[in-house]
Amino acid sequence: MGKGKLKKFAELDTFENTFQPSREEVVEGLPMKGKWKSDVFKNDAPLILELGCGRGEYSVALAERYPECNFIGIDLKGARIWEGAKKAIQKDLDNVRFLRVQIELIEQCFAENEVDEIWITFPDPQIKYKRTKHRMTNPWFLAKYRNVLKPGGIVHLKTDSEFLYGYTGGLLEMGEGKVLYSSADIYRVQVRDEVLDIKTYYEKMWLEEGKAITYTKFVLSE
Repeated sequence: MGKGKLKKFAELDTFENTFQPSREEVVEGLPMKGKWKSDVFKNDAPLILELGCGRGEYSVALAERYPECNFIGIDLKGARIWEGAKKAIQKDLDNVRFLRVQIELIEQCFAENEVDEIWITFPDPQIKYKRTKHRMTNPWFLAKYRNVLKPGGIVHLKTDSEFLYGYTGGLLEMGEGKVLYSSADIYRVQVRDEVLDIKTYYEKMWLEEGKAITYTKFVLSE
């Protein structure tokens, strides 16, 4: 591991806006579960997650745009989370936090109906069939999101992968949920401004390569 990453990991431990529980701690019972609003943010504002947040571009940008909401960026890679956490500190944003944990443990981190919305931005599409279980919109993951989302809670999927876009749309059509809005190329059709204005590191890279950026807004079946 490079010295740069080691330095970031060490600094991440000092950030008050970042939580890095061990897997064992999460499984045994995360103290913040069910208390993110009351104990961490100390308000009753809507709670919005960015899953697989990477550098946290969406978490930070949305926190700036919507100060009346609480945001948590979740990812396992500490060196990436450091970027978002550092930027949030520099911008003095008190409505965004970062949680370093596996997405599969989301039910151990959040209580039933605790989450208002979920953003999934540019996840690995896991195209090979044997990687189906790792797709962040497969039925197994959707069931986990359903358990922590409030009834009618919105999920946003933004991806450059036509495969994942179609795969997710197919699951929703088969009964996993209901599509509220869908676009196979958001830069050819006018959609909600936060979808267009906030661009992640990877999105900028895909746009330079001429790839279409897709977007699906949906709710899960109860």
